[in-house]
Amino acid sequence: MIRRLDELWEAAPLAFWLVLAACAYFAVIAVRLTIIDVRHHLLPNRIVFPSYAVAGVLLAAAAVVPAVTGAWTLPAGPDGAAALFGVPALRIIAGGAVLWAFYFVLRLAYPPGMGFGDVKLAGVLGMYLGYLGWTHVFAATFGAFLLGGLWSLALLAARRGTLKSSIPFGPFMLAGAAAAMLLPA
Repeated sequence: MIRRLDELWEAAPLAFWLVLAACAYFAVIAVRLTIIDVRHHLLPNRIVFPSYAVAGVLLAAAAVVPAVTGAWTLPAGPDGAAALFGVPALRIIAGGAVLWAFYFVLRLAYPPGMGFGDVKLAGVLGMYLGYLGWTHVFAATFGAFLLGGLWSLALLAARRGTLKSSIPFGPFMLAGAAAAMLLPA
């Protein structure tokens, strides 16, 4: 995200400010959701649902501004048309849908292993990561499961938990997304 901000500052300052606002919003909800999930094992709808609209509007506007102003050109497909998932505005929607569906399948496969709040949060995170690209979506997902697994192993090693213990997964999803956002584009 940092590299994208640098590019945006030079190419389209309005897009820069939109992405910066989206990043600030992400930081605020990440802190709030982490605290709530650690304390209560809950990701409240009153925070997650509005995040779809806020992230969607800010990121979609940031994706469209450079194309409208001519600062960036759309990637060409095989017939010269824009490549569908190469367009950042469409990647935002696709990233949210793909990550939401992935977590939904995990929830269906083993309901006690994941709460539905995690599924809802995955859609928001997918939008942020989709703006950056598919590599970021995969890196964040991998990072979330890696961090969650390491935390679980640490709890087991310290005898503070068992194989049946539940851990709040939202903070690991948020940490994985934040780490992926710091990766170069």
